[in-house]
Amino acid sequence: MVRALFMISVNTKFPTDSHGWAELLPERQARQALSGSHRVPWVVVGAGLTGLACARRLGELHPDQEILLLDARQVGQGASGRNSGFAVATSQFPGGVVLKQIENYRRVNRINREGLDLLSAQVSRNAIDCQWCEQGIYHTAADRMAMKEYEHFLHYLETLEIDHRVLDKTALHDRLGTDLYQVGIHVTGGALLQPAALVRGLADTLPANVRLHEQSPALKIEDGKPITLHLATGEVKTDKLLLAMNYEAPTLGFLRRYIIGSTLSGSFTRVLSKKELASLGSLSEWGVISLHGGGATLRLTRDHRLCIRNAAEYYGSKLLPDKKLIQRKPIHRAAFDKRFPQLAQVAFEFSWSGVEGISRNGTNFFGLQRDNIYLAGGYNGSGISRGTAFGTAIADYASGETSRTVSDCLASAPGAWMPPWPLLDIGAFFTVHSRFRGVGLDR
Repeated sequence: MVRALFMISVNTKFPTDSHGWAELLPERQARQALSGSHRVPWVVVGAGLTGLACARRLGELHPDQEILLLDARQVGQGASGRNSGFAVATSQFPGGVVLKQIENYRRVNRINREGLDLLSAQVSRNAIDCQWCEQGIYHTAADRMAMKEYEHFLHYLETLEIDHRVLDKTALHDRLGTDLYQVGIHVTGGALLQPAALVRGLADTLPANVRLHEQSPALKIEDGKPITLHLATGEVKTDKLLLAMNYEAPTLGFLRRYIIGSTLSGSFTRVLSKKELASLGSLSEWGVISLHGGGATLRLTRDHRLCIRNAAEYYGSKLLPDKKLIQRKPIHRAAFDKRFPQLAQVAFEFSWSGVEGISRNGTNFFGLQRDNIYLAGGYNGSGISRGTAFGTAIADYASGETSRTVSDCLASAPGAWMPPWPLLDIGAFFTVHSRFRGVGLDR
């Protein structure tokens, strides 16, 4: 018996815009949309970091088989090209260290490290020009609530023997050019990057047996042997289907009421002058993550721009339209001026929004969903390194391979259930809004 899962019609357009890190790159010719009828052994839906890693690994494992990679948008216009560009090796867990969770902390960090190492090797091997900078990440605190998290984070790093360096206000000013932060920690593991450039580079260097089609949204799945995937202008029959759609998995009937999308927004400055750069301390590029979960993220990029992201909201798991994005710019500006009053004259040149997939209990999703249908997703803001590891591992898992990373991904806690609409929208609004509770100066 064949069972069909129909996509909600309002989501068939997969709206996007031209904003974000891709605005800083040359124009790119998208791969042709898929049309007609096709029969392949493997299909991957979603060409973000998870899907790209999955397709790459499938191509390596099955060099004589064709792998079809589909994306509803152009490469780099999804969440993977719209984040702040932090590939973390060490995750922060809010609150004090819970001794019975030590092994779970280590498990998550092993996944992070695996993804980081995979990306580092791919960037080097394929000469991907994405401003890759593997010099660690700064975690900072500006007010009382963030200072509490600083104490917790420091204890966590010491307990797990993670390499780090504590910095006081003067040391932070000397490195970052701001007096806002009272204390910080430099965690030596982790990389900074230009996310849209990374995703484009990974897409352009896939194995020869991986065929990428952009602007090809999957609209309906029919279970069966083979599985049938319906698109607007064609269909694909496949033996195995791997979903790398993150917060959009519910549009095909998976993870409904287990994952939502939080919409974040930020702005880039114009290119800074030499004098302006000199006011930003001794480092040529850096990245800052607030120790308060709702605080701002900051980047000084290799191409001499400052980037700030300090707004998050529930907007139906969609990007902000231009009108609302313009309304968020004063929020970005206020946070920027608070940190860099010496650069008050520096204008923002670009603003953007992006959507991150979050689960109610902060877990990730990995494994078999239905017969021969696999899924990986839900990274709660840590999708660059973790998504890469999950994508590689789900390809291994679907191919019958075993590894430490597969076992670590399978050990993710079950997702916590979310109520149906309209309570879901109400709960999602307050869930995202609560991230800013007490954020204070760190916003």
